[in-house]
Amino acid sequence: MAASMTSPLTGPLYEQYLYSYPHKLAYGAITPERSLTEVWAAEPKDALCLYVHVPFCEQRCGFCNLFTFANPNEGLPARYLRTLERQMARTRAALGAAHFAQYAIGGGTPTYLSADQLGELFDVLKGRMGLDPRTSPGSVETSPLTATNDRLRVLRDRGVSRISMGVQSFADGESASIGRRQAAPTVHDAVRRIRDHGFPTLNLDLMYGLPDQTEESFALSLRAALEHRPEELYLYPLYVRPLTRLGRAAAPSPDDQDWDAERLPLYRAGRSLLLAEGYAQVSMRMFRRAGAPDPATTSSYRCQRDGMVGLGAGARSYTDDVHYSTAYAVGAQKVRTILEAYVEAEDESFDRVSWGYLLTEEEKRRRFVILSLLNESGLDLAAYRRRFSSEPHVDLPELEVLLAARVPDPLIERTEDRLALTPAGFERSDQIGPFLMSASVRRLAREGPRS
Repeated sequence: MAASMTSPLTGPLYEQYLYSYPHKLAYGAITPERSLTEVWAAEPKDALCLYVHVPFCEQRCGFCNLFTFANPNEGLPARYLRTLERQMARTRAALGAAHFAQYAIGGGTPTYLSADQLGELFDVLKGRMGLDPRTSPGSVETSPLTATNDRLRVLRDRGVSRISMGVQSFADGESASIGRRQAAPTVHDAVRRIRDHGFPTLNLDLMYGLPDQTEESFALSLRAALEHRPEELYLYPLYVRPLTRLGRAAAPSPDDQDWDAERLPLYRAGRSLLLAEGYAQVSMRMFRRAGAPDPATTSSYRCQRDGMVGLGAGARSYTDDVHYSTAYAVGAQKVRTILEAYVEAEDESFDRVSWGYLLTEEEKRRRFVILSLLNESGLDLAAYRRRFSSEPHVDLPELEVLLAARVPDPLIERTEDRLALTPAGFERSDQIGPFLMSASVRRLAREGPRS
């Protein structure tokens, strides 16, 4: 669908998904290295987020460009857990007194670990990091094949409050087209097991834009998911990225605007159905059922202001000045090389920050705006002024351009105290985010990983 002449958004509708900023693809070597103690010294640590990355899966989906490794040899997960504990000890020493307002265990598929290994992970998180999962809301990702009763029992007994499952489609042919070995009855059984264990929040991920998918088949998948009345539903557009299985095949290009025109009606149909079913739109991708737990009211963590501590290979950490992680890759051999380096690392290596991004004052302002605007709450103008002692439209003139844009409807609405996306703005979030990136971050993100 072409934008009108008054729109500054001239690229593809689905250009870049920004759930953090700067984008991980902009990271590079930090020279000279920083010490972990130095990086966290001036940070407020009363409302941190803790993220643990488990980079293993039973299968790698055709679209996946995450840092993950499918079907590792039997000993690698155990070695990884031992290294995680060593990293936790060094990280906690550098942090000092810290409180984790919320946590997430992602991947990969954390439930690729056995039930005993999951219990071990929670034990070391409590012993080494001081995390009490019964008092801090936390989320764990799973898959239809690994959401077994013994694993779910461990997670529920440890106080996990949210389970997230990537289903992508309830149509077996569509699942097969993106390399997922799953049958709809298996998925339904897995979701029922999750429900039987009584987790307060269930999230299901679905995708649109899959090969040969139609509005009718997408609606069938949505209605299959709605049978379980999940508290949250995420609708993800299919992206085809370099180094993925689909990216190596003759799949649509991310710059193919004809493909954009196929995905947009699917998104709109899905959005309309969910709104009619009593879900509220939180972001372009996220929908929350009326009455479901809202992290904004159950956790004091706010991504625009509070830091995140990442543990594990591929995990990112955020302070006000520095975002850092291990090196990032997509290709299986390079991922394996990084994993091996991680599990073999000396303890002292976890005291140093050597890969990431040093944020300038401009990037801090852009981060605040992007993370706020792409969410339902919008950009709180007073909060921005308190933080930066300036006006956002002065720091980011692009905001005035977006405010004037029509495609044909306005993208942003302005009230006395905030800027918020309209429905037309929500559906163009993956254009608006890149439009607000700095030129340097945009260039680095577009170059992407080469291995």
